[in-house]
Order: sequence, then structure tokens, then C-alpha cells
Amino acid sequence: MDTDTYLLNFKGFNFERTLVDKDLLENLEDFEIRDDDVFIITYPKSGTIWTQQILSLIYFEEHRKQTRMMETIDLAPFLEYNIRNMDFLRRPDPRLFSSHLPYYLVPNGLKNKKAKIIYIYRNPKDVMTSFFHFSNWVVVFEASKNMESFMQQFLDGKVVGSLWFDHIKGWYEHRHKFNILFVSYEEMKKDLRSVVQKFCKFLGKELSEDDLDTVVKQATFKNMKADSRANYDDIITNEIGKRNNYGQFLRKGTIGDWKNNFTVQQSERFDIIFQKKMKDIPLKFIWDINEE
Repeated sequence: MDTDTYLLNFKGFNFERTLVDKDLLENLEDFEIRDDDVFIITYPKSGTIWTQQILSLIYFEEHRKQTRMMETIDLAPFLEYNIRNMDFLRRPDPRLFSSHLPYYLVPNGLKNKKAKIIYIYRNPKDVMTSFFHFSNWVVVFEASKNMESFMQQFLDGKVVGSLWFDHIKGWYEHRHKFNILFVSYEEMKKDLRSVVQKFCKFLGKELSEDDLDTVVKQATFKNMKADSRANYDDIITNEIGKRNNYGQFLRKGTIGDWKNNFTVQQSERFDIIFQKKMKDIPLKFIWDINEE
């Protein structure tokens, strides 16, 4: 199928065509932002679901204590992908949102710097690897024959989320307009407790040591993958659709899986492009689990 079958381009940015709320996009700049709103911003396949779970555990005691069975997609729903048709204006404070939006499409109200943004970024080789497997599993994404063909799509920005380089550079270069914290996926993998503490400090949330322990325990990738509230398996099966029964929304969640999927030539070609495009961005990237 043609890429346009899967993608909706709105003001230069690619959305998944069947799930996006087009009316919301048209009025997004005027979407009312509340001072205590919190946004999780990511490029696809960079730790969105993981961060949804962490923030849901931090903010909602009933989620942390498992006294109320709500899925994280309902606690921290996507702004532009209105999968559950939620009425955002009727949601009580504090509101958590998830989004893949580029900096220039988010509501203007975020620029008053009161609402907070957590931007999670991940090394792009692992992003691309995860995206490749995910696209071949979920029916609303375009499948690719092999990594080489997907790599070309990814580097051309012909995927949901458009070009990875543009997304992260746009947010970083315009960070001064927002109240934003940048955290890497790899930081979360290496020292989840420290990242949860960093989130709490940024968000002005105080947790007891016991509650902090609970958040960290429930938010490990292994436990989250087994948690029906957080792993999205039911959403894929019942609401979005999958091509086969061999995949999972939360697949490996590791650092360096790209090494099992890239050829040496592909890796070297990617390195050249990365170094050229990211030379002025001082964010730290970790490419291997053993890397400090």
C-alpha cells in the first residue's frame, strides 16, 4: 500500500491516519491548558507507555495501591490520538497527557511555562528497531519487508512522527519557551529510582520512601509488561488491530537491541547522518547497555 494510506500529514507532521482526532488538530493551538497539566512528550517508540505508568503511579494513589483498576491510557491519555473519546475538559486536575506532537503544534498555553513537559528521548537506533517490529505487527502502521527498507522510510521521515532528528532538535532548540525536563530512556533503564526522584522534584511531588519503592517496583519493565493496566495488549487486540499473535506492544525494552537488527553498513551509514545532524545538540545518548 501507499504510505499515504497510513499517514495523515498535518502542517508538515505525520500522524497515524485512522486514530488521529482531526477536529482537535485544527483547534489545537487554542486548546485550554491548565497550570497543573503535565505532558509526556516523545517521538514514537521512545518510552511513552513506560512514562505513562511512572507518572500514573506518582500522581494517583489508587493506581499505586491497585485499589482502582484504570488503564494508564485513561490516566495519561494521548492528546492527539483520542482512542477512548475522552472529554478532556471534564477531567479533574491534575491532568496528565501523552503526545508525540512536535514543538510547533502543541497548544499555545504551554508557553506560559506553568504547565510541565517531560520529554523522553531514546537512542535512535533502538527507536528505529522498535518502530520496525511494531510497524510489522500493528495493522494501522505500514509494514516493511526488511530493516533496509524501513531504515530508508525512517531517514526520509515517512513514518508516524515524521523525522526523528527534526522532532528532538525542534524540542531541544525551543526548550526555553517551555517548562521542560529532558530525560533519556537509557537513564530510566540504568537507574529507575533516580529518574523517579528526578520526576518528583520537577513535578513538585513528594513521596514517602515506601511509596517511592512501590513506584519503582511496579514501573520496572518486567512488571509493567505483565500489568494489564499498562501494557496496551488489550487496546491493540480489541481497538487497533494486529497482523499476528507473535508481537507485543512492550517487546524487549532493552538498550542496544539495534545490534541484533542492523548490519555493519547500516550502522555506519546511520552514524554519519547522526553526527552531521546532531552535532549541535549536547544531549547525551547511550548506545549500549554497558556504556557509562
